[in-house]
Amino acid sequence: MDSDALNTFLVVHRRGGISNAAKFLHRSQPAISRRIALLEQELGVPLFERIAGRTRLSDAGRVLIPYAERAVAAAQDAEQAIRALTKQNSGPVSLAVTGTLADGRLSGIMKRFVAENPAVAFALRTATSAEVSDLIRRGEATIGLRYNADRADDLAYELVLREALQVVCASDHPLAGKRVKRLAELRGERWIAFPETRGRREIAAAHVFALFLTQGLGGVEWTAVDSLTAQKRLVEAGFGLALLAQSHVAEELRAGAISTITVGDLAADQHIVLVTRRGGFLSAAALRLLETIRRDYARADVSNIRGGRKRSPARKVVARRRRA
Repeated sequence: MDSDALNTFLVVHRRGGISNAAKFLHRSQPAISRRIALLEQELGVPLFERIAGRTRLSDAGRVLIPYAERAVAAAQDAEQAIRALTKQNSGPVSLAVTGTLADGRLSGIMKRFVAENPAVAFALRTATSAEVSDLIRRGEATIGLRYNADRADDLAYELVLREALQVVCASDHPLAGKRVKRLAELRGERWIAFPETRGRREIAAAHVFALFLTQGLGGVEWTAVDSLTAQKRLVEAGFGLALLAQSHVAEELRAGAISTITVGDLAADQHIVLVTRRGGFLSAAALRLLETIRRDYARADVSNIRGGRKRSPARKVVARRRRA
């Protein structure tokens, strides 16, 4: 069993069949079929089944997936490590980020990194938080940037920023620029939030509900909007309130398009974390990108003050261990 056979198996699974896998790998369909047949022969079990004209994983195929992903990623690590011996300042580096983190701060990071490392083949991908981790796990991205850490022993998470959340409203809202003592005073407002989507860690309706429930309050009226830009435009138009990170609304606040409502008993933030594969190889270029991201977010953390008190330092490794 070699890494090429396992990679072919993974591509057939992800592309939904032999034909699409052949196109993706630039090989003939018989060559792909033969590769899978030899792998199945070696393992002694079928890895795929044909159901209603579609290629589906067998039980054995489902078991093989995580092992195949790790094996292929390890082979890629080995290849990159050998190449790095002769090319310290070049090679590919890919960054996978949650869509709402692809903002002005990230643009500045990328601009500096590319300018300082012109020989590096840099690539950016956007995805949900769960998808970011999957891309790192499969070796399809070098570094990830997402919201919150999850339970994954094969990945390493590093907290780079605890970003304060604030209530934003239209600039002509009666409470714009004012302070209320308790969140309960905003219970009658309509709220705008991301819908609950598997794998997404942005501030969704459930997070807003939880803030009210922790204070013994019932549900609130809300509208699901699956776009940060659309949320901000609706807030500007007076359609409702939203709970957003400071960085997401900095431009609108400077322009006076929206305003904030300070809530005395609101203490909410979200964690932004770096993701790498635990024990995976990181080239010199990838390490420089990691350090560039850390420095930039560390500066943001220093200025992240709420209620006159600085937050605790954000930079630390988030350890995830199985419970005994």
